Amino acid sequence: MPVRLPRRPDRDAVLIAATGLGGGLALWFLGLHNSPPPAAVPGWLSLVALVVMCGAELLRRSAPLTALAVGTLTLALDIFTGSLVATIAMYTDIVYAAVLYGRPSVASRIPRVSEVLTVLGTLLAVAVLRKPEALLIGFGFGVLIVAPAWTGAGIRRHRDDARSARLEAERTALLAEMDRREAVGAERARMARELHDMVAGHLSAIAIHSTAALSIGEAKASEEALAVIRENSVQGLAEMRRLIGLLRQAGGEEEPAATPRLDGVDALLAHARTAVRDERFRFVLDDGRGPGPLPAPIELAAYRIVQESLTNAVKHAAPGEVTVRLAREDGRRLVVEVTSACGAGPVPRAPGAGAGLVGMGERVALLGGEFGAGPVAGPDGKCWRVRALLPVPEEGTP
Repeated sequence: MPVRLPRRPDRDAVLIAATGLGGGLALWFLGLHNSPPPAAVPGWLSLVALVVMCGAELLRRSAPLTALAVGTLTLALDIFTGSLVATIAMYTDIVYAAVLYGRPSVASRIPRVSEVLTVLGTLLAVAVLRKPEALLIGFGFGVLIVAPAWTGAGIRRHRDDARSARLEAERTALLAEMDRREAVGAERARMARELHDMVAGHLSAIAIHSTAALSIGEAKASEEALAVIRENSVQGLAEMRRLIGLLRQAGGEEEPAATPRLDGVDALLAHARTAVRDERFRFVLDDGRGPGPLPAPIELAAYRIVQESLTNAVKHAAPGEVTVRLAREDGRRLVVEVTSACGAGPVPRAPGAGAGLVGMGERVALLGGEFGAGPVAGPDGKCWRVRALLPVPEEGTP
């Protein structure tokens, strides 16, 4: 396994080491030691301690714990040889760097270890010297290792807090961006549903009657078909203008009071009768909602479901009865059910994009309801049923 070498020392480490080396050499040549070295110890050993401490200083950022271990042994040699202030000052910086840049599991223990060593050193000095001056040794220990360890711990805590705050801010910004994109997607889906529901019925009628006008050679029938085409074109343009007006309004305003409600279902049935122009079709409304208005979102969703179901019936259903049933189930849910005879022809009277059922399901899901569509057995044979259950909140419930 290859040995991982420490990275190159940074500029601050080189500057501190060079300053310490220069100051230590000046003190040594001037003979300014902290205490006179023992007579049997060569004086040049303090220079060895100084140089080794400078080398440890170069590792303060790249390998702080290694620098602390080397510096501690070097400090013992320095004290034994008379000690230089420059060597001691560099050791305090190494302790500080070990707490600030070392591994969290080790760096968090250095202040506690320095406190224990300071207490033990003070007690040992008092026990050996038995003089009040021995307390100064404990003070020296505190200045030498406790103060830089506490300083490094405080700065590291503030640095970690700042990093956590920055990460939290980035996470908040990311969540805000995700919420914005989700809101934009939801708004686009809502706009697509509104556009489809408002215009699909009119365009289906136009397609059906334009086909009839082209295929029937009777002038009167063609004239009636063209009248229906014009009527649906005008209504489709009006609906488009209304939607564009809503999109151009400033944000925060409520939707205008012209929002469709279930009271307009009769008009939908009349429009369907006009669009199909087939006497074999019968459109029946069974309104069992009971008294009292419903919340606007519920009424809008129910209206759009009936509108799209009638559009599908005009395009695909076989001649027969088309029944629209509105009812309150247990007083808590609105039942919207549209039943029509299943179409027998292989080709629909007007093309469809397949988005109608998807849009109805999305509307019901947004309100927390249930939706289903498919063939079922009816009294007159097989029929197609669209059924939606929309929860109605109780009064006072937001």
